[in-house]
Amino acid sequence: MIETDKAKNVLVTGGTRGLGLATCEHLARAGYRVIASGRGITDSLQTLIDDPSLSGLVTFRSLDLAQTGEIRLFVRDVAKEYGPLYGLVNNAAIGHDGVLATMHDSQIEELIRVNVLASILMAKYASRSMLGRRAGRIVNVASIIASTGFSGLSVYAATKSSMIGMTKSLSRELGKAGITVNAVSPGYMATDMTSGIDAAKLETITRRSPLGRLANVDEVAAAIVYLMSESAASITGTNITIDAGSTA
Repeated sequence: MIETDKAKNVLVTGGTRGLGLATCEHLARAGYRVIASGRGITDSLQTLIDDPSLSGLVTFRSLDLAQTGEIRLFVRDVAKEYGPLYGLVNNAAIGHDGVLATMHDSQIEELIRVNVLASILMAKYASRSMLGRRAGRIVNVASIIASTGFSGLSVYAATKSSMIGMTKSLSRELGKAGITVNAVSPGYMATDMTSGIDAAKLETITRRSPLGRLANVDEVAAAIVYLMSESAASITGTNITIDAGSTA
């Protein structure tokens, strides 16, 4: 049994489903204490919280990232309750699709607020907690769409490109304090966000992959756990692609 009072604290945004949920499980099984955030808890996350083999290592705190004014106090309260943060996984994102010329301004603003502004503010306040200990890890979840493009996802692509740009610059700001900042860029995976993609398009994407399949959330979560580890102490400012080779 892992001693939870000695576990390093990692905050995972969007930790209630999909990649975020898988990341919470992989981190907890690696011995980290995980604070999952989301607008509301899911049955899947509750099952993980109740897992007796992970007792005390996974908790949930409610946060709507669209309410960016709440982020500072949220991070402060998490640090007060659990102690200083060691890691942050900026995973939460939304994915409105649509041709830019006809997309509602409100949808564009929501994408930028949740995917970009909230992630920047999360990194800002979480890094303050890490600076005091001169150690920490930040992992930003980007996407291969940032480099490949995809019709109907121009705004989403812009938000994910921002994750890579922030990663590179922030790694330089925080490196001397022993804090690494990296990104992971997943390819298409079977998640709620991709459930609306036409089956024929997914089949085409799968055929183009050298491995003949899509990546899965467990593979991406494993990469995130690696970047959190001491083994990755010399890796910073890097973007790791996990896409079954579809961008090769």
